[in-house]
Amino acid sequence: MTENELKALVSLLDDEDKQIADHVQEKILSLGTQAIPFLEKEWESNLNPDVQGRIEELIHTLQYELVKERLLAWYRGPNPDLLMGMWIVATYQYPDIELDKLRQEIEQVYQEVWLEFNPELHALDQVKILNSVIFNKLRFGANTKNFHSPGNSMINIVLETRKGNPITLCVIYMLVAQKLKMPIQGVNLPNLFILTYKDDAQQFYINAFNRGLIFSRQDIENYIHELHLVPQQSFFEACTNIEIVRRALRNLIMSFEKMGEHAKAEEVKLLLIEISDGGDLGV
Repeated sequence: MTENELKALVSLLDDEDKQIADHVQEKILSLGTQAIPFLEKEWESNLNPDVQGRIEELIHTLQYELVKERLLAWYRGPNPDLLMGMWIVATYQYPDIELDKLRQEIEQVYQEVWLEFNPELHALDQVKILNSVIFNKLRFGANTKNFHSPGNSMINIVLETRKGNPITLCVIYMLVAQKLKMPIQGVNLPNLFILTYKDDAQQFYINAFNRGLIFSRQDIENYIHELHLVPQQSFFEACTNIEIVRRALRNLIMSFEKMGEHAKAEEVKLLLIEISDGGDLGV
């Protein structure tokens, strides 16, 4: 379809005949994401607020479908990359964010740690260096003032503001640690996402939401006991990248609901369903 033909379609979005307007919207949506740049340009030049509103809805619908397609392809891929998964989550709210930009920002954090890192040190001392650079020098930390802000679940926002929730802070920490060849992975604890350092000789845990606090298996057992929960092996062992992204989506659902943005919460629930195996929809 030519640009002139698209322009003609957009001009019919405010047609008094609702059937015509609805048909036009369906026709534009059928063009897929290739129509987004043109629609954005039309939105800027159109002075009719009703048409602008309908263009905004069309752009959002097309962008949402793109997020869904990317997420499903990522989920079905042979080795889902964690940063890519978190990037896809972020594109729900920030469709223009580039994956390469996020990779560069993670690389910058890694370089800062690498300058002070010594692979010959004991594991606990390596973690202390990581904690010192990430939480003291670079000032990453918990966003306790706006804990329920949706931005806390968006890795681009957390890299920019240095404030996040347990899962985004853990993801950044883990991505940097793994680039340093440290055996650190995520652990899906109830109400709190943490990290574990595990090799053939030892296993301990790290709370990135509390400035990299190091603790033991017994501490987790005590925590589970306080929550009156039955211990499960998953509370102590590493989870998959897919499970991490699912948890990020659940956090985002809760954030939107707390903010009263129920339509967005429902859309993110549908994204979660796309990558769920059943029984994983609890927030």
